[in-house]
Amino acid sequence: MVALALVTGTVLAQGMLPKLAVKSTYRVGFAQTESNNPWRLAQTKSMQDEAKRLGYQLVYTDAAGSTAKQVADVRSMIAQKVDAIFLSPREDKPLAPVVKEARDAGIPVILLDRNIDPALSKAGADYVTFIGSDFILEGQRVANWLIKNNAGKKNIIELEGTTGASPANDRKKGFDDTIKKAGGFKILASQSGNFARDTGRQVAETLLQAHPDANVIYAHNDEMAIGAISALEAAGKKPGKDVLVLSIDGEREGVQNVADGKINYDVECNPRFGPAAFRTLQGYAKGTKYPAKIINADRDYTLATAKSGLAGSY
Repeated sequence: MVALALVTGTVLAQGMLPKLAVKSTYRVGFAQTESNNPWRLAQTKSMQDEAKRLGYQLVYTDAAGSTAKQVADVRSMIAQKVDAIFLSPREDKPLAPVVKEARDAGIPVILLDRNIDPALSKAGADYVTFIGSDFILEGQRVANWLIKNNAGKKNIIELEGTTGASPANDRKKGFDDTIKKAGGFKILASQSGNFARDTGRQVAETLLQAHPDANVIYAHNDEMAIGAISALEAAGKKPGKDVLVLSIDGEREGVQNVADGKINYDVECNPRFGPAAFRTLQGYAKGTKYPAKIINADRDYTLATAKSGLAGSY
C-alpha cells in the first residue's frame, strides 16, 4: 500500500475512495459550470433547496463558463476541507486531475450532469458515481424520431454544445451514428453553438446561408434551438414546418415552442438533481456501493404532449 499525505490527514491507498462519516449535517461543495440558462438555474435551485431542507451547508460556486475557474473553485473547496463535493464538470478532460486532487485530500466527489473522460478518471476509484441522463440515448431518441417523422426532410444542420463537454460529445454521437445507420440523411454542417441562445442563433444564421437546402436543424439544447428559431424566422422560413427543429432539455420555453409547433420534438434532460444527489451522498456515507452511472429517467415532448407537460417543465 502506497500511503499519501493528505490535507485532511486521512491516509488512502492509490485508487481507494475516501470514506464519509455518517453525520446529522454536512458541509458540501457544489461546483456549478455556469448560470446563463434556465437548465442550470433549475439545477442550482434544486441543489440549494434540498440542502436547505436537510439543514446542510452548501458551499456554492459558479464557474461562469470558465474551465480554469471551475478548477480553481474545486481547489478552493478542497482547501476549505468540505465533507464532499458535487461537481458538474464543464469539460470532460481538464477537470479529471482536480477530481483526483479531491480524492487524495480525502474528499469524495459525486459528478452531476456531465461526466469525466473515463480514460482519465474512474468511477469507484477517483469519484463515487455519475448522476445524470444518458446523453447518447438522448441523441438516439432524436434521430429515431426524425427517421420516423421526417416527411421527406433529410438535410440536417447540427448545432453542437460546448466543445469537450460530455453532453455535446454524446448527443452528437448518439444522433450521428443512428442517422448514418438509417441511410438517406445528410448532415450538411455541424458546428458548436456553445449551448447558448445567441451563439446558436448566429451559427444557425451562418449555416442556413451556406446551406439554403437545409430542412432540419438538430440542436443539442433548447437554448440553441430557440436561437435557431429566431434565425429561421429572420430568413423568412417557418420553424417546425419549412424546417424541422429538434432539441434536447425540455426547459419551459422549449416546451412552449413545441406546443406552438416551432420545435417538432424535444427530449427532456431533467435538471432537478437535489434529491438524488443528497440521497446518494447519504447512502455513500452508510456504505452503499453505487454503479459507475446512475441514470435519470427523462420524458419527451411532441405537439400531442407539450401542452399537458408545460406545468411540470422548468
